[in-house]
Amino acid sequence: MSLKKILILSWCLFLASGAALADAITLNPTHPERYIVLKGDTLWDISGRFLTEPWRWPEIWEVNPQIRNPHLIYPGDEITLSYKDGKPVLRVHRRGRPTVKLSPGVRTLPRETGAIPAIPIDAIKQFLSRPRVVNEGELDAAPYIVSVGKEHLVAGKEFSVYVRGIKDGEASRYAVLRNGPAYTHRVEGKEEILGYEAVHVADALLERGGDPVTMRLTSSTREVRIGDRLLPVQDQRAEQNFIPRAPGQAVSGEIISVLDGVTQVGQYQVVVLNMGEREGVEVGHVMAVYQRGKKVRDRYAVAQATTNLNTVKETDPDMQGGFAGFFASADRLVRSLHLALTPKIKAHQEVRLPEERAGILMVFRPFERVSYALVMDAIRPMHVADRVRNP
Repeated sequence: MSLKKILILSWCLFLASGAALADAITLNPTHPERYIVLKGDTLWDISGRFLTEPWRWPEIWEVNPQIRNPHLIYPGDEITLSYKDGKPVLRVHRRGRPTVKLSPGVRTLPRETGAIPAIPIDAIKQFLSRPRVVNEGELDAAPYIVSVGKEHLVAGKEFSVYVRGIKDGEASRYAVLRNGPAYTHRVEGKEEILGYEAVHVADALLERGGDPVTMRLTSSTREVRIGDRLLPVQDQRAEQNFIPRAPGQAVSGEIISVLDGVTQVGQYQVVVLNMGEREGVEVGHVMAVYQRGKKVRDRYAVAQATTNLNTVKETDPDMQGGFAGFFASADRLVRSLHLALTPKIKAHQEVRLPEERAGILMVFRPFERVSYALVMDAIRPMHVADRVRNP
């Protein structure tokens, strides 16, 4: 084999080993050897006790097909850290039951099983069942409230309302919605509309058919008005499997909206991304958030233009070497005044600081062109327009 081929092969092996090291699982420096699961825990939180990147738990939790429901763990279970072929592995021990290798296929609805969830379901359950993003004109074509009853202008919980546009045999549970702001982002200097927020107003249950149908408001977050629209609600008992993982391709976007009317984003808050299914975003995709660097005034650069000015000028021609020296001194004075009074170029006065990693989020509901994501870890506050990309 020639020296050239040997060098090329060595370089390829070096790159491969570097990639492997970059992808290696890193344990939390303060990780315990064992942990007892408590009520209120989530798999993400427990994994964070053992790993520096808790979203990578599927890579070290294995399935044991001989155990019934091996992907469920419960309060009171003991999780231990061990190694297999040099790789860390987490296992769970149960009283009176065999050891279970934990599975990445974790179900997130512990109501019926008593198992702990993968992530805080209470933070997102309202976004799983109700339609939240609609296309232009979609709500205008939906069933609508034609009346809220005699002598009423608005309605609330336990009110009966009357709706047109619902046919017999359609769904029995509906969300009452109202057109909200548009989700937009700028592309080549132009604003592109990605969808519209469907503002949740109330939940309604079909009580009697006809035209109009009679519906009872089972809950409300705002006053229900004539003209509000209705869309069917998905079954909240439907199981959701959240398997966190990095996107299989390079992704790059930004936070375009923060729900619940807050300006600063923290842990367990829901944000909207300007990426969706058309960009390959899927349920469980984990991404890093980078706080956009602020523009700051470089006061030192401005001061530098005036610090070394010599404002004391000799005016005696004899001391300056005659009239030639006088005119040279006057010229230097004019130049100094010009530099002092002329503003520096704006680009030299303002500097944009570099981006700083602010946290980790996980997509739990993608739409065609936008996605809802839950902030899982927050190092510093996040805001609209912060960058989002592969972790």
